[in-house]
Amino acid sequence: MTNRIDLRTIIMRLTCMFSFILLFGAAGLVVFIHLQDPEEIVHQQTPGYNNQDRRLRKNTADGVATVNIMFAMKDQLKGEEINSIRLHKRRRRFIIKKSPILISMNSSILNLPTLKSEDRNNNKWKSLYQIQRERKQIMRETCSKYKSNNRRIITPYHVSRIFVEDKYRVLYCEVPKAGCSNWKRVLMVLNGLASSTKDIQHNTVHYGNYLKRLDGFDHKGIYHRLNTYTKMLFIREPFEKLVSAFRDKFEHPNNYYHPVFGKAIISRYRVNATKEALRTGSGVKFKEFIQYLLDVHRPVGMDIHWDHVNRLCSPCLIDYDFVGKFESMEEDANFFLHLIGAPQNLTFPKFKDRHSNEERTTTKITQQYFAQLSPSQRQRSYDFYYMDYLMFNYSKPFEDLY
Repeated sequence: MTNRIDLRTIIMRLTCMFSFILLFGAAGLVVFIHLQDPEEIVHQQTPGYNNQDRRLRKNTADGVATVNIMFAMKDQLKGEEINSIRLHKRRRRFIIKKSPILISMNSSILNLPTLKSEDRNNNKWKSLYQIQRERKQIMRETCSKYKSNNRRIITPYHVSRIFVEDKYRVLYCEVPKAGCSNWKRVLMVLNGLASSTKDIQHNTVHYGNYLKRLDGFDHKGIYHRLNTYTKMLFIREPFEKLVSAFRDKFEHPNNYYHPVFGKAIISRYRVNATKEALRTGSGVKFKEFIQYLLDVHRPVGMDIHWDHVNRLCSPCLIDYDFVGKFESMEEDANFFLHLIGAPQNLTFPKFKDRHSNEERTTTKITQQYFAQLSPSQRQRSYDFYYMDYLMFNYSKPFEDLY
């Protein structure tokens, strides 16, 4: 009797030990698989890479659509092994397909535009080259001070506004209301798509799809171009750019901005709005437009025409080789064309792309529009564009701003 009890006890103990070993092994296997997950690898390599940062937002021209893609999903373990395996496989396929491009360095060191030997004694070229060095230095110092990018992770969203010209190896980040239409014309001529910038109509520039975007390439193509092409952008004084966008989109007939933005703005911010204004969205006032811009609960989203350059072109992630300014457009643009060896007969167009009979938006006109606002609204508007003012070394547009 005693022997039977002992034997039964031994069998029970062995069974428990064997079960424990199986459970321990299974747990170890789950941990091992989890540690190999690409999402976790990306997460570990990226300080501060939270759920909100994992959204890829692709803004198409003129606000046609905004597509939010989550880079990773939380584990939804229901206790059923089969569901857990299926979920894990879906996550892996999704993350591998949409994972960011890891780039340790994207400054075009091999092809960084430099002064030719015959230009080094030319005071004009030397002065312009020094200005470029100073602009890039200020931009990098601002990024270093205010942005934390120990690891550079560039997603297709970050390069979605960059146009590609393969013949002269140029990458151009489009900043609306800063000469972008004429720059696209120049790129088309460089690429052999037109013989002269004067021959290219506005709709051809923006809706012809003749120029390639960098996010249209695979990861290898993006990586190669970021590291070997000359990357440039042109910017403009933020308040002046904003007023230019308002005048263009809201003070002239527009079959997109009036019904989409205008109706929502008038409905939300205008007291006793007429039925006609609510129906058409026409006649938005500058003060109403600023109310929309500063509203954290905007009735409609942002638009590329008044978004921050810091968000459009990601200068803290992408090391631009050339930074031009709208205020010195002709000089900067033609210096850039000289640096890349463009044909000597190609110069930057001077003509106004739209509303040619109307005066360009100047500092004086900009101040007239902002005079309609309260000091608080002007301050909040300046705060809204603060990083652009700082990064591109623009002075405060009003003395009472702090």
